[in-house]
Amino acid sequence: MERKIELYDTTLRDGTQQEGISLSVEDKLAIARRLDELGVDVIEGGYAGANPKDDEFFRRAGELGLKNAVLAAFGNTRRANSDAATDPTLQALLDSGAPVLTLVGKSSDYQVREVLATSLEENLAMIADSVRYLREQGRRVMFDAEHFFDGYQSNPEYAVQALRVAIEAGAERVVLCDTNGGTLPSDVGRITSEVKEQLGDDAVVGIHTHNDTDTAVASAIAAVEAGATQIQGCINGYGERTGNANMVSMIANLKLKMGLNVISDEQMAAITGLSNYVAEIVNRRPSPFQPYVGASAFAHKGGLHAAATERAVNAYQHIDPSLVGNSNSVVISELAGRGNVVRRIREMGLEEVLDRDDATRIVQEVKDKEAQGFSYEVAHASLDLMILRSTPNYEPCFELVDFMVVVENRRRTSFGTGWRSDGREHPMLSEATVKVRVGDEVRHTAAEGNGPVDALDRALGKALVEFYPDVTNVRLTDYKVRVVNEGTGTGAAVRVVIESADEREVWQTVGASTNILEASWIALADSLEYWLLKNVVSANAGSGSD
Repeated sequence: MERKIELYDTTLRDGTQQEGISLSVEDKLAIARRLDELGVDVIEGGYAGANPKDDEFFRRAGELGLKNAVLAAFGNTRRANSDAATDPTLQALLDSGAPVLTLVGKSSDYQVREVLATSLEENLAMIADSVRYLREQGRRVMFDAEHFFDGYQSNPEYAVQALRVAIEAGAERVVLCDTNGGTLPSDVGRITSEVKEQLGDDAVVGIHTHNDTDTAVASAIAAVEAGATQIQGCINGYGERTGNANMVSMIANLKLKMGLNVISDEQMAAITGLSNYVAEIVNRRPSPFQPYVGASAFAHKGGLHAAATERAVNAYQHIDPSLVGNSNSVVISELAGRGNVVRRIREMGLEEVLDRDDATRIVQEVKDKEAQGFSYEVAHASLDLMILRSTPNYEPCFELVDFMVVVENRRRTSFGTGWRSDGREHPMLSEATVKVRVGDEVRHTAAEGNGPVDALDRALGKALVEFYPDVTNVRLTDYKVRVVNEGTGTGAAVRVVIESADEREVWQTVGASTNILEASWIALADSLEYWLLKNVVSANAGSGSD
């Protein structure tokens, strides 16, 4: 009989401990809904009683209407030398209303003595009393054994005893935590196996790993192979310090590599979209090189790999990308041959309108553009636009008439229209004016921004929103500038690469010029036109083109 592996996601709690990540209550509710749709079994919503935001999340959790998951609240065992019934943390856990309560307690003798500053016996009593009290209140309880692997290697008898008292008091799960992230997969697997043998078949063991040695996912998989039946992790590997085990990679490995049906095929195909969605919510650039779901996870650069992939699609990729909602691509650059372009034309469904001669011309255009400073290795969207613009009867979504950008460091007075220079430092003002043509109509708009490129982006969005209201879904997520021919000083050409995203996809576009604003405009305009072609024009026309 296939083992059931329980998916316990702690993105909303442990994931938010990563530097720079802060979620609003609405953010947490939105992510929880998507985790439920993915098929996660347990969603840890936050630290009960720790802050007003987590408390509000638990108060509003009834809005979620969870179908697949149950909600868990996280908190400590009772304080040393106190009573469980009057402990404020345990009361906060009960007040959260969560059906599952996850208690964290020490399982390392060193941590008990040096951090808790109490006796080993009192720590065991803290664990047992806390679990027993919450169980008496009718809640399900799970026990996270903090610093378990470090504790096991220094005093295995005590570490296992911490698990035993939790189980005897009523804990449904005991989770082995590599809190400092320093245990390698071989040791995680060995220790998990030894623990399972000591606790017996009835004990349900989980695994919680951190990524300080870059082996969190491997360690979690090793624990599952050794008998663990719950895995804890965060979407995209977010978490304190270097992060937690990446839930996305763990799910894919469990289902696609180990044959464990942790989620359905349909849910598996949505995991790339989920990864990008959570990245957007936490305002982090999605890693293009993230396994399974990254934009470059199935990309093949011109040369042997690309040629082999053209002949046999699985020659240099370990799964069909569509299984995880991703897609493969051949990176086209000055090294690319006509075959790579022919393949991309076929992937875009344009083989009936573009022939091999067209492919030859596109390859030459790529080489000519790269000689000017463009690079399409990381700008697939600009390349796709180049191919689309080679098709007969191609009509752009909009055309530039002209634009102007003003940057100044003087501020208007508050009592008139004149100018003043008072010797004080004032914020730089960036304002862009854009005139674009959509069909037969011209729109002339202006906007201020946080710098000239942001001003251009805002002005262009204002000009297009009347014609394409959903364009507001597009956001600029990254902006890079590189000098192409450094030897020419300030007259050198620059390359601008812009990364954009909506809640489903991330794409890159490129521009190059001796004028940085022109290069930025080219990349920015490509970004919006690419999105419009995929999400508005094709949908309206019922077209299947990419």
